[in-house]
Amino acid sequence: MIAYVNGIVEDIAEDNVVLDVGGIGININISGATAARLPGLGKQVKLYTYTNVREDAFLLYGFLSRDELSLFKQCLTVSGIGPKGGLALLSAMDADSLRFAILSGDVKAISKAPGVGKKTAERLILELKGKIGMEDTGIGREVAGLGGAAVTADSPQKREAVEALVSLGYGQAESLKAVNSIPNIEDMDSGEVLKAALRKMF
Repeated sequence: MIAYVNGIVEDIAEDNVVLDVGGIGININISGATAARLPGLGKQVKLYTYTNVREDAFLLYGFLSRDELSLFKQCLTVSGIGPKGGLALLSAMDADSLRFAILSGDVKAISKAPGVGKKTAERLILELKGKIGMEDTGIGREVAGLGGAAVTADSPQKREAVEALVSLGYGQAESLKAVNSIPNIEDMDSGEVLKAALRKMF
């Protein structure tokens, strides 16, 4: 209904922002991650919005990118996940991390979102895994397999480091994200990669 709202930041809270649009204050629900990335008071910002019309309320949910909005809408198609749950997921992790957690079946990572339990996380993975492609995410583009913590065959040090991290109790998504963020990894052995990844975890 309302594609986006472009206005001046009047007030920011952890879960909502008020934008002044032509002298009218519009209250928009946002994730904690979005709140942290907003410009300061008095600054202009554009939020892509999702409109939720209920019998007792007309609510707007805002995102800094179309990508986040798109993933939010996908989450809402899952039974048991409403707008608040969608915001909680995108507060706990960014859009790329959430997509990758879904692709890798990382229930543990998804369950960290407030109000999202193990069963809901499993349902999210089950219902969205087939609707999200690896090309949709900037994380783990080198991943060869989606069902486990596998990476390309020509990077054995990555594979070994990820497997070690998973055995230590870390989730597949966060392990791959940490390993894939290490620079000059081709010059390192698996032990060095593991140490570097562990530093990024803390």
